[in-house]
Amino acid sequence: MKGSLDGAERVRAWMLERGVPGELIRPGDPTPTVESAAAALGVKPEQVIKSLLFLVDGSPYLVIVRGTARVNTSKLLQALGAREARLARKAEVEAITGFPVGGTPPFAHRQSVPVLIDRGVSDLEEIYAGGGADDVMLRLKVADLLQATQGRLLDVI
Repeated sequence: MKGSLDGAERVRAWMLERGVPGELIRPGDPTPTVESAAAALGVKPEQVIKSLLFLVDGSPYLVIVRGTARVNTSKLLQALGAREARLARKAEVEAITGFPVGGTPPFAHRQSVPVLIDRGVSDLEEIYAGGGADDVMLRLKVADLLQATQGRLLDVI
């Protein structure tokens, strides 16, 4: 699958260029959902993070939460002092990040996007995120995620 290699290779190149430690893993099964990723990796769903693209008052924001969590849109709006927010559509995610839904990594996006990380993610030591394709996962420490994304910690669930 050439497309998945391209996405994963872009993530790998971005990490190497910036000295971000982490490992891309191809578990051998598709990992487009938190449940399928956790099963393929043999980890708890709470250890898998979701990188969700929201359009907030028309501007894109990447919101990172634990795989079992749901973003509370009211909390997101309040934290940003915004009026409206919605989850980006599949085509919007691909256009803005350059990655498919189900494989969107927390960084290495086509456009620079502010990153918001739910505080619950910081309770973990190591997490698994989309690796640039729906069959590639990225394993990294939360401290490295915070540094690489320059993400802002918020309560959004």
